[in-house]
Amino acid sequence: MHEFSYKDNVLYCEDVPINDIVKEYPTPFYLYSYKTLVDHFNKIKKAFSELDPLICFSMKSNSNMSVCKALVNEGAGLDIVSGGELYKALKVGCPPENIVYASVGKKEEEIEAAIRKNILFFNVESVPELIMIDTVARRLKKKPNVALRLNPDVKADTHEYITTGTKEKKFGIDFKSAEDIFDNANKYSNVYLKGIHLHIGSQITETGPFVEAISRTLDFIDRSNIEIEWMNIGGGFGIVYGREKARTADEFAAAIVPLFKDKRYRLILEPGRFIAGNAGALVCRVLYVKATAAGKNFAIVDAGMSDLIRPSLYEAYHEVLPVVRLKSKLLKYDVVGPICESGDYLALDREFPELVAEEYLAVMSAGAYGYVMSSNYNSRPRPAELMVVNGDVRVIRTPETYKDLLRGEKMIKEFK
Repeated sequence: MHEFSYKDNVLYCEDVPINDIVKEYPTPFYLYSYKTLVDHFNKIKKAFSELDPLICFSMKSNSNMSVCKALVNEGAGLDIVSGGELYKALKVGCPPENIVYASVGKKEEEIEAAIRKNILFFNVESVPELIMIDTVARRLKKKPNVALRLNPDVKADTHEYITTGTKEKKFGIDFKSAEDIFDNANKYSNVYLKGIHLHIGSQITETGPFVEAISRTLDFIDRSNIEIEWMNIGGGFGIVYGREKARTADEFAAAIVPLFKDKRYRLILEPGRFIAGNAGALVCRVLYVKATAAGKNFAIVDAGMSDLIRPSLYEAYHEVLPVVRLKSKLLKYDVVGPICESGDYLALDREFPELVAEEYLAVMSAGAYGYVMSSNYNSRPRPAELMVVNGDVRVIRTPETYKDLLRGEKMIKEFK
């Protein structure tokens, strides 16, 4: 499903050997495959073609402008969650009518900017937010489209931090409150209440939770005699990180498409991880190999939780591969970073051919929720992002420098 593979024991990204890339670009860096990115988008497009959906790539998973531009060029819309993502979405040339805007905490100025740009939809998370959108729209003398994000109280089998469809979570509106909103739509006369939105979580590897959530929502729509034009079923399709048995786009579509056979709604999808996750890797260098008296082996690398926080935050599994696969005895290692935290690791108890300093490793499936969640913790500059496009390595984000760490800071020179 992706363009990272070994040829003669050397790991390649598409047709480019990664051991050549590290000679020119210092580690750590993110490396993306353009072909994988586009292929995964087109897999979803083809699988759901019977419903002709608008597929809005979730920018929160990867907001690099080259990544987004590549997908917009293929016909993707964009799913945004902030004013900053709106700004970037417009910069990459995404038509406003292909932009949908989620988030539980939209600020008034962000709402105003989106209304002025005539985006397709606001996905509304609460009554106070709906009032704010209605108020801003009245002031601007415009009438934007809104979709209510419903919370169907469906538990997906995924990490607690990325489950969003249960009643205990901050996301969405319960069915009873949503019915009241539709029954009193005249109170919100400055918006078009035209859609329903769902998003029950991320990295969901089974079709059942989607079928349950969509079925509950469709029953609610029919039971409440609600008239809508758009149904947005969100994203959340899981990928293979190494241990999962994830579903293909065709398998997700086979379960979901029949639910809409007799419906006249226009469908919106918001995939992010499914498109970008396996299109990227984090390439790093082994700085030291450390053996302890307790029998632990540590491969200390130049990337850590400030570059890829998912293992530390979610206990997420990422496959880690040597860039050059050597024939030597297998040993178990914890792959850890340089950050001053015990939780700073990329992989635990993994078998590798015996590792040595100056060796390179690739942390796989890092194309989604990788760079976008990076930080400058420990005053570490964030890494570069590269993309292989038709055999060429393109720099799509330059690495930060120490000077970048000072941008915006003001040092008080005298304290009196």
